[in-house]
Amino acid sequence: MMTDGPLSLSVVIGVYNAARSLDPLLERLARSLHAMGRPFEVILVNDGSRDESWSLIERSATGRPWLVGIDLSRNYGQHNALLCGIRGARHDVIVTMDDDLQNPPEEISRLVAALDDGLDVVYGSPEHEQHGLLRDLASQTTKLVLGGVLGASTARQVCGFRAFRTELRDAFQDYSGPSVNLDVLLTWATTNFGAIKLKHAPRSFGASNYTFRKLASHALNMMTGFSTVPLKVASVLGFTLTMFGFVLLIYVIARYLIQGVVVPGFTFLASVIVIFSGAQLLTLGVIGEYIARMHLRIMRKPSYAIRRAVGLRAQAPQQQ
Repeated sequence: MMTDGPLSLSVVIGVYNAARSLDPLLERLARSLHAMGRPFEVILVNDGSRDESWSLIERSATGRPWLVGIDLSRNYGQHNALLCGIRGARHDVIVTMDDDLQNPPEEISRLVAALDDGLDVVYGSPEHEQHGLLRDLASQTTKLVLGGVLGASTARQVCGFRAFRTELRDAFQDYSGPSVNLDVLLTWATTNFGAIKLKHAPRSFGASNYTFRKLASHALNMMTGFSTVPLKVASVLGFTLTMFGFVLLIYVIARYLIQGVVVPGFTFLASVIVIFSGAQLLTLGVIGEYIARMHLRIMRKPSYAIRRAVGLRAQAPQQQ
């Protein structure tokens, strides 16, 4: 839905066990979005919450024509839930944010205004991170991996608070698969990224669902799901060790011809075997990761499945 006036907004939020924060979130969203004077909608995607989140979404949709709720059949992950909401968005600009009020709704106006500078995607990078040491370490590791795709300067500022032009989703409209990374999918449509510093509030409700293990797994999914870098690393490693073995062979032959003796010692032989065996297992592991993802694609495992939707204008997107 394109307009001739100010750009209209679709705010997409993945909801997971957010019953305590939903009411204040919707109240602040309503005030902020009405104050902007633009047509808007808010899409809440319940990602298999185990609390009362969906019941609250159903009740909240009553009397709010701008609110749409989508209930996924199980927990698929934040990026999968956002992809579902993005496909159902019907306005000019899509804004994604977290459900825990760490992304202040009052900052949406600044985020959207940055698109007027000619950018296609704008991240609302936090002025000060509000996470623990391990979470920050895992987050930085993920951004380091993403840097190979987005570029180092932009990747360092990637976060879940983002705004982008809805037309970009055409580039990944047909994407399907269990592994989803929204930031990588956006690179399929544009390289025109930017970021601005915004307020980042401390968490008021509950604890983050992103643990170090989950973020490390997310980084691995990004590397093997959307990049061929691990395969290239395996190739370089194989070539390097092949050259090392060739040099070692020359050394052994030269020593035998010059000194008339072979290289002695079980330790030497065992070390060489361990090095080459480890490299082979690493390479096989990398290849196995890619084969597993090809297998999942062949199975056509969906990115998400929708159970139901609510809202006066709710139109559930096609399941992928």
